[in-house]
Amino acid sequence: MADLMGVIKERRSIRKYQAKDIPGEIVDKVLEAVRWTPSWINTQCWEIIMVTDQSLKKKLQATISKGNPAAKSIVEAPVILAVCGKLEKSGYYKDKVSTKFGDWYMFDLGLATQTICLTACDFGLGTVIVGLFDHDRAKEILNVPTGYELVVLIPMGYPAKTPAAPKRREMNEFTHYNIF
Repeated sequence: MADLMGVIKERRSIRKYQAKDIPGEIVDKVLEAVRWTPSWINTQCWEIIMVTDQSLKKKLQATISKGNPAAKSIVEAPVILAVCGKLEKSGYYKDKVSTKFGDWYMFDLGLATQTICLTACDFGLGTVIVGLFDHDRAKEILNVPTGYELVVLIPMGYPAKTPAAPKRREMNEFTHYNIF
């Protein structure tokens, strides 16, 4: 395994994949990493649907917004991870919202999504986080029950090509000391 900072710097949004299956044990390791992702009082509000069926991938591709550069990756990648969140679980205490921001599931799913992408990268896989699609239609296709939201689709596979890193802000451009 690479060092953490190396993986963070190496991870890219990959939209083109090789026609090569991912060994099941590697997929299992990516999902195992999600088990250890932190969440609001350990609610673990995520549910992940692993999509490998090509006909389902084609249906999901039809939900992708026009012009989204990730549209082809939905059918090219050998695995799509559909990340869903259970509503009214994270950010709740005694069945009441306990944060200014309400349901905390989006934050927890962001952590789980980052875990997926970094772990996949560590195993030589590429991912892209797809959020621009018809969520309700994709939810229907994947039979996501009431009380859950489908938040992101993550195509995962061996990269056909890896783009260069985009320019990043310097630390002093976003770091504030003591006050904003």
